Amino acid sequence: MKKNDEIKIGKAKGRPMLTWVGKKPLTRAVAYPAQHVESFSANSTQDATAETDWSDWPARFKHGGLLFHGDNKDVLAHLLANGLRGRVKLIYIDPPFDSGADYVRRVKLRGINGASKIEGEEYTVGEQLQYTDIWANDNYLQFMFERLLLLKELLAETGTICLHCDDEKVHHLRLLLDEVMGAQNFLNTVIWDYRRWPTPAPEYQKMHDSILLYAKSKGKHVFNRQYMERTESTERRWKGKSILASHEESGTRRPSDYGDSESQGSPLNDVWNIPIIAPSGHERSDYPTQKPLRLIERLLVGSSDETDVVLDAFIGSGTTAIAAQKLSRHWIGCDINKGAIQTTAKRLQNVMREQAETFGKNAQGELVEREDAPPKPAQLSFTTWRVNDYDLQIQHNEAVELACEHIGITRTRGDSFFDGRLGERLVKIIPFNHPLSPLDLEHIDDELKRRPGEERDVTVVCLGLELKSRDWVERHNRNRPVNRYHIIELRTDDKYGGFIKHDPLEARMDARREGDKLIVEIEDVLSPTILQRLNMEQGVFRASIEDWRAVVDCIMIDTDYDGEVFNIALSDIPAKKTDLVEGRYEVQAPPEGSKVAVKIIDMLGEELILTAGV
Repeated sequence: MKKNDEIKIGKAKGRPMLTWVGKKPLTRAVAYPAQHVESFSANSTQDATAETDWSDWPARFKHGGLLFHGDNKDVLAHLLANGLRGRVKLIYIDPPFDSGADYVRRVKLRGINGASKIEGEEYTVGEQLQYTDIWANDNYLQFMFERLLLLKELLAETGTICLHCDDEKVHHLRLLLDEVMGAQNFLNTVIWDYRRWPTPAPEYQKMHDSILLYAKSKGKHVFNRQYMERTESTERRWKGKSILASHEESGTRRPSDYGDSESQGSPLNDVWNIPIIAPSGHERSDYPTQKPLRLIERLLVGSSDETDVVLDAFIGSGTTAIAAQKLSRHWIGCDINKGAIQTTAKRLQNVMREQAETFGKNAQGELVEREDAPPKPAQLSFTTWRVNDYDLQIQHNEAVELACEHIGITRTRGDSFFDGRLGERLVKIIPFNHPLSPLDLEHIDDELKRRPGEERDVTVVCLGLELKSRDWVERHNRNRPVNRYHIIELRTDDKYGGFIKHDPLEARMDARREGDKLIVEIEDVLSPTILQRLNMEQGVFRASIEDWRAVVDCIMIDTDYDGEVFNIALSDIPAKKTDLVEGRYEVQAPPEGSKVAVKIIDMLGEELILTAGV
């Protein structure tokens, strides 16, 4: 793939069409390159997945799961440019609901006494604090419209898309899907019925979500009928229907249509009563919008077959990938949130290790086919990729809120272009993953030309700027009595600069050879960010953190690090939040002259890689 390929996107031809301010069809998208950053494999010497069908898998990628960190618009374009067009059999997405809620991850320090809570990054993908689910309605609709157009291009002719939503946006999203997928391809609205703690609001309790199912081409789509558990009442009802069916022209019963009281039971309907995950449930991963594994498994079983490719473009806590892994599907997941990628990767490592250890083994540890064995895993490895260097974007989103608070900017959520006001001026915040360029300024100028009655000046907030940008602003202001530009460069501005400071995670380690073994010991870990937040919120000082392991979420080791891809040879991921990482590790020694790397992730998701020659 070239550095930046342009991907053409097909038109939405469905009816009816929903209209909003700023609606613009996505006819092409830029496909940025992806950087391979991490690999994990739980394969044993006898690979249980060697005979898996990879015919729908693009040659660009190794066989195994794919986990992408980046804006899903960029990731989907990258997948289209690299052989996935028309190959995905099932898409499940649980996008932002436009609910007006902020989803905040609250974490605790590790250990039995790790009661100190830390407010961490916010999770829902969209416009981010990191991350807030507060949108101007038009922005939200455009956001979803563009991504649905891309997802349609990836979907196979026999494929199905499942969109999870709640009452706030289900009517809008169904119209969007009618337009993108075609109303004739609508299959179902599945109602997920659950119970949760009631609220005192003067309305009926909201205890269901909706899942909209559309086929790429209705009638060609995969559909595997599932059956409800039989009860005495359904037994009588469906037995009666089966008797009636026996008198049709064909003269045969149709258990596949009506259910067979002597076998499966009645066909599954469109109302699914599945409990939400209990706060103390074994599935719980401290992810606010996490969905039950059983719910996603039911969708995968119904609309895909083993070894089919399953995609989740808002992977969140990773439940779709976990379900696909357990049900022998190939899977692809992506998320803009680094914390989501970390959570998903940790969960997948645990599942794959368990599968590698238990799949089809007899008492002697030999791989055999057993009648009670779970489905054969479609893969026991996965790779993690970064698209468009979104680490910088994550820092941008956190810094935006700090900058607005520091400068005194009033945010305006309803404006699709400008970010807020500073006094009488409009404010435009340039993405912090690049310096201010003349192109950025021209985009602002183009927007102002679309607003002929707008005469306010503009404050442009940036992190760094190209020299040509100052010349551009000077020329612009010299010739304009209105819409003059004022630059705030956050590192050097006389009044507002110099406030952005991040003290990174620190650690010490020792790596040494002892015979044919490599001993790695972590001697200390210091997380200035965690300490700062604890000091601000609870007055807890470092003296109260007696064991550095309390701030560490997990540790991974690459025994032969090449400086680019982190190949996980060992990972220490405590099963419970009350458990601590070991801190001392013994692995098979690599060849002389190798570089060992240790990746440490703290409880807020900040990463540090330490290296040493051995």
